[in-house]
Amino acid sequence: MTELWLVRHGETDWNREQRLMGQLDIQLNLRGLQQAAELAASLQGQPFDALVSSDLLRARQTADVLADALRLPLTLDARLREEHLGGWQGLTHAEVQARYPGTWEQRRADPPGFRPPEGETIAEMAARACAATDEIAAKYPQRRVLVVSHGILIAALICRANRLPLARIFEQNPANARAEVVRWPPVETGD
Repeated sequence: MTELWLVRHGETDWNREQRLMGQLDIQLNLRGLQQAAELAASLQGQPFDALVSSDLLRARQTADVLADALRLPLTLDARLREEHLGGWQGLTHAEVQARYPGTWEQRRADPPGFRPPEGETIAEMAARACAATDEIAAKYPQRRVLVVSHGILIAALICRANRLPLARIFEQNPANARAEVVRWPPVETGD
């Protein structure tokens, strides 16, 4: 089993505005950079074998702070990007509800299967995230790896690691710049 420390990127202005980023390249705000530095300080002394990050700017900036503080080389993997939200990207929650009536409720009713206009489903995102994570675990068996990514993608990995259905993904969404520890690959329960 590989121990994965899943870290959501630090805060952005769009997080504060409840604006959906998806795969848009948004930078951290000052608070986000501070959160990354605080996380790095709290992880000092923890032995990590690798650091892998989404290639999107907000995750990369968070990972750069961690890499410098922990003296780890950084590997980027585009499969760790957030869910592609298509036509929703750049909109606030209220704007999505106004421009695409009923779709917000559809997403909440069927998280794994709902597809935003021109976007991807959570199930599709989870499949690519799990493929990336399977490769990380195969490369670093019985080791400890930091993985920097995005809220919904990390929530999908938490669901998978804990054998929870993707329908419960929104309950697993982590806070900015916090580490959630899971073991990978998930243990098969045989049920």
